[in-house]
Order: sequence, then C-alpha cells, then structure tokens
Amino acid sequence: MSKYTEPAKQLLEHVGGSDNISVVTHCATRMRFVLKEPSKADIKKVEEIGLVKGTFTQAGQFQVIIGNEVSSFYNDFISIAGVNDTSKDDAKQAAKQNMNFLQRMIAHLADIFTPLIPAIVVGGLILGFRNIIGEIKMVEDGTKSLVEVSQFWAGTNDFLWLIGEAIFHFLPVGITWAVTRKMGATQILGIVLGITLVSPQLLNAYAVASTQEIPFWDFGFAHVDKIGYQAQVLPAIFAGLLFSFLELRLRKIIPNAISMIVVPFLALVPTVLIAHTVLGPIGWQIGSFISDIVYSGLTSSLGWLFAAVFGFAYAPLVITGLHHMTNAIDLQLMSEFNGTNLWPMIALSNIAQGSAVLAMIYINRKDEREKQVSIPATISCYLGVTEPAMFGINLKYGYPFLAAMIGSMVAGVISVGSHVMANSIGVGGLPGILSIQPQHMVAFAIAMVVAIVIPFVLTIIFAKANMGKISLKKSRA
Repeated sequence: MSKYTEPAKQLLEHVGGSDNISVVTHCATRMRFVLKEPSKADIKKVEEIGLVKGTFTQAGQFQVIIGNEVSSFYNDFISIAGVNDTSKDDAKQAAKQNMNFLQRMIAHLADIFTPLIPAIVVGGLILGFRNIIGEIKMVEDGTKSLVEVSQFWAGTNDFLWLIGEAIFHFLPVGITWAVTRKMGATQILGIVLGITLVSPQLLNAYAVASTQEIPFWDFGFAHVDKIGYQAQVLPAIFAGLLFSFLELRLRKIIPNAISMIVVPFLALVPTVLIAHTVLGPIGWQIGSFISDIVYSGLTSSLGWLFAAVFGFAYAPLVITGLHHMTNAIDLQLMSEFNGTNLWPMIALSNIAQGSAVLAMIYINRKDEREKQVSIPATISCYLGVTEPAMFGINLKYGYPFLAAMIGSMVAGVISVGSHVMANSIGVGGLPGILSIQPQHMVAFAIAMVVAIVIPFVLTIIFAKANMGKISLKKSRA
C-alpha cells in the first residue's frame, strides 16, 4: 500500500464515489473532476485531507490542488476508483454539461487562444528584447543604442524580427488552425485558409491606410480588393468558423467515396472568397470598433477610472474564466495601435496576487503544510500563473485576495495614468517588464513596486485586524 492509498480513498468518498465521477484527469498540480452531481462533493472534508492543499471550481470542473505529487496520486486514485484514464480534452468536453451558455462561449474562446499563448509570449519577449537593444540609448553617453554601434547586435535585431513577424503578422494562420482544431475540421486546410489571409500577394494590412490605389481581383462583373489581414483576430476567427461549418456539413451529405476530393474544394474555395468579400471587412470593422473603445477609454480623461475598475475586477474575472476575452482585445490593440495598454494591467494584477501570498508566507511562517502550497504559488504567480495562488491561498482566506485587488487597482491607475504601453502580450508577472515599450519601462517598474508593496502591507494589516479566515464558499455568497 502506497502513501497515496488512504488519501485517495478519502478523496473518492468525499467527491461522491465512483458513480458521481463523469471524467477525471490531472494537470501539473491539480486533480480535475467533472462530477455528475457537483453538490455531492463535500468540499470541507476534501480540504481536510492531509495531501490536499485547496479546492476550487472553474469551467465546470471541480479541481483539487495536490501539488507536484499529483501524477503519482492520480495513478493510485484511478486504480482505487475504478475509473478510466482520460485526456484533458475529454474532461473539457464533459465539463461543458455543467456550464451555462456564456460559460460555454468563453470556454470555446479559451480553447482557440490557449494553444497560441506560448507563441504570443515568445513573440512579446522578442519584441521587448529588440526594443532594449534597438531603442534604448544606453551607450556613448546615452546617445546611441546597441544596434547603432555594434554589427553583432544589429544583425541580432534583424534576425529576431524573422520570428516576431512570423508570430504576429502571420497570427491569422495560427488562429484559423486553432479554430479548425477546436471544431474538428481538417487542420491543414485551416492553415491554408490562414495563409490566404496573409499571403504576400495581398496588400499588407499595415499599408492600407497609406495606399491610394488598392490592388484587386477583376472578375469582370465585380472587383474584390486584395487586402491582407495581418495580425487581425476577428477576420481569422470568422473565416475559421465558416470553413469548419461548411466542411462538417458537407461531410454529412457527400458520399464517402468522393468526399476526400469534393469536400475540401467545396469548403475551402467559398470560404476564402467570402472571407475576402464579407467576413474580413466586417471582422476588421468590429475589431477596430472594440479596440478604439478600449484605447479611447484608457487614454481619456476618465482613463484612471477605467483602470481602477479593471485593475480591481480582473482577478474575479479569472475565477469566472471571462479573462480569456482580453486575449482577443490585446491582439486587436496591438494590430491597431502597435501596442496594448490593457495587458500591463493584467501583468500587474498577477504580481499583486503573488505579493498577497508572499505576505501569507510571512504571517504563517510556522505552518509547514501551508508553505508547501504558498511558496510554489508565489513563484508561479510572479511568473504569470495565478491559479495556485488565488485558489490555494488568497481565496481560501479571503482578505489576501481583497488586498491584491486593491493593490492591482492602484498599480493599474499608475500604469494607465503614465500611458504605459506593451509591445505585446508577454509573461504576465515580473518578467512582463520585458514586453513594455522602452520609454514606459520606468513607469511600469514603479507600478510593479506598488503591486508588490500594497498587497503585502494590506494583507498583514487585514490579518492583524482579525478579518479572519473566510472560506471560498462564503466569499462568493
């Protein structure tokens, strides 16, 4: 009998037994359950199990924080529970039965953008590094950049743009791939569709405003503008959804004997035509409208108010999953304004949550069990992954979460008030400063200090004021 046997038996009992488990899987630190009747799970008793470091429910899944031992624990659990090993995709699909319409829409959006995040983060770091060596006057008494005085750095700067351009200018290729992957359509055709939106044959989206004569395809009775959709989000999503819809429908009505030849042709060609005549222009206008509203709001005389509300409310958005919508807005801002003033506030919110946990480490420094959760949670939070900190510690006590929200709010106001812009989405924690445009790095650094100090100090003050331990259930009531 392993050391996980007894905790696994207890967990199985407290989640309602094998009959209540629809799907179970695990990630790096958590067990993820899709329960047939979530109300049967006894959260209090689950959290009393020695190996369990916290619980929360998100995206239709009941998640139990185990820590780095989760893979070994999971193997013992499924053996004792008599349930099959399942994939994360299976768990996500099963979890949708516990979601309302809005939650399902957000889950679909998350499924599209989540596979793209590693590339976008890498792109953000590359743009940040190129700015450091190419824009900051750090040599010859602050008159020249590294690129201007060194052929090595000039070559490096030029080379890195190869990767940056591939990620951001050709982003629609990744989006159409992700959509077809999500919808179950042919992924290679999704890639081809994306390429038709950014082909070198088309006028670059960034050059449209400065071009007097736009090239076009002449069909005799109609002209179709040859405009590319580099870095555009909504045109790619719309095109990917239309293609997936056509292909999946055609598969059902066309005989298998000829489907391999007929279906790709009848799905791809009409989609490309409609994308360039209808979906692309509409998507571009909608995206521009949304980005204009956000950018105008953040740069207006009331920008501080928008920043305060967003900075305070972003962490609760993470609980609901609504924060996934910001990815599309950030990417649209980047394409319209060559940067985003929204993402810096997200990075500051992550830092604030980590700082609140850091204060809890200090307050509960004699609690060895809690350190097993709080120390890794703080590190991951400062590196941009907030869930272990939020669900494992801050929401468990309540007042650290509030302290972090207040710190995030103040830091966000400073960021927006200083007109901080990021080149792109980056690592959403302390390394996020590398994605900030060079002229705004000092202001962002000040906001980072605020996001560290205020949550830390307020958490200690709240603790001394005996605000008390607030359960997650009560804090949501």
